[in-house]
Amino acid sequence: MKHFIGMLVMALFTSNIAFANDLPPNTAKIAPDVYSYGNPANGYFSMFMVTTDGVIAIESVSSQHAADMVKAIKDLTDKPIRYLLHSHNHWDHASGGKVFRDAGATLIAHEEAYTWMKANTGPDMVVPDESWEGIRKDITLGDTVVELHYLGMNHGLGMTVFLLPKEKIAYIADLVVPNRVMFNIVPDFNIKEWERSLKVIAQMDFDKAVYSHNNNATPLLGGTKQDVKNYMEFIQDLRGAIFAEFKKGTNPMMIPTVVQLPKYKDWAMYKEWLPMNAWRILLDEWMGPFPWRPDNK
Repeated sequence: MKHFIGMLVMALFTSNIAFANDLPPNTAKIAPDVYSYGNPANGYFSMFMVTTDGVIAIESVSSQHAADMVKAIKDLTDKPIRYLLHSHNHWDHASGGKVFRDAGATLIAHEEAYTWMKANTGPDMVVPDESWEGIRKDITLGDTVVELHYLGMNHGLGMTVFLLPKEKIAYIADLVVPNRVMFNIVPDFNIKEWERSLKVIAQMDFDKAVYSHNNNATPLLGGTKQDVKNYMEFIQDLRGAIFAEFKKGTNPMMIPTVVQLPKYKDWAMYKEWLPMNAWRILLDEWMGPFPWRPDNK
C-alpha cells in the first residue's frame, strides 16, 4: 500500500512538472526566453523573445497568424509586447501588423520595406510606426539585444536578418528554406546578391536559427547554420551542372529540362521547382559574361 501511495505521489508530481512545462499550441522554446511560433500546416514561422522589460516579436505574417501568436505570448507571460519587427516587404510576411499594434507594440521595418509598404498597403497590411536605415541597427529591451542586419537587394525590399548575439540565435526569412528547393522566380529575387548574402550570413556568430519556412522534421525547433551552407552548395552545384551542359554542347533552351541534382532529390519541391531554379541561374549567367556561351561573349 505504501508503495502504491508513493508511486501515486510521484506520478502526480511528475504530471505537475509536465503541465508546468507545457507551451501554447504551435510554440517551441528555442533557448531560455526565446520561442518560435508557427503552424507547420501553413509553413510560416515567427520568433519572439521575452525580456525583463517586455516582448520583442519578429514576423507577423497575417492577421490570423498574428492573433494566434499574440495569444501564445500572453499565455506565456504578462509582460507587454513592445516591438514587432518586419523582415521585409512581401505581403505574406508583412501582413497582420495591426494585431500587434492593437496589442501595444511598435512596428519597425527597414526604410526600403517601409517605403514600399506605405505605397502598397493591402487589406491586411499596415504601415509600420518606425523605419530604420543603413545596414545595421540594434534594439535593446531589458536584458536582450537584437541585431538587425540589412544585407542588400537579395530578396524583397529591406530584407533583414535578425541576430541575438548573446544567445547565438538568428531569425532568417525566405533566404534559406531548409530541405526545400527555393521558389526563386519572384521579380525582386537577385540571385547573385542572394548568394553573396548567404556567405555573409554564414560568417555570423550563431548556432541555431529560426527560419520563416522550414521543411525539417521538427520545423518549430528551427535549424542551424548548416542549412545556410547547404543552400550555398545548392547554388554552386546547380551552376556547375549548367556549366557542364554547356561544355557538352547542350542547347541552352533545353538545359533546365535535363539538369538533375540527385544530391537534393529528397528536398521538397525538387521535381517541381528545380527547372525553375535552373532557368533563373541560366538566364542570369547566359545574359552576362557566361564562360561557356557558344559565342563566348
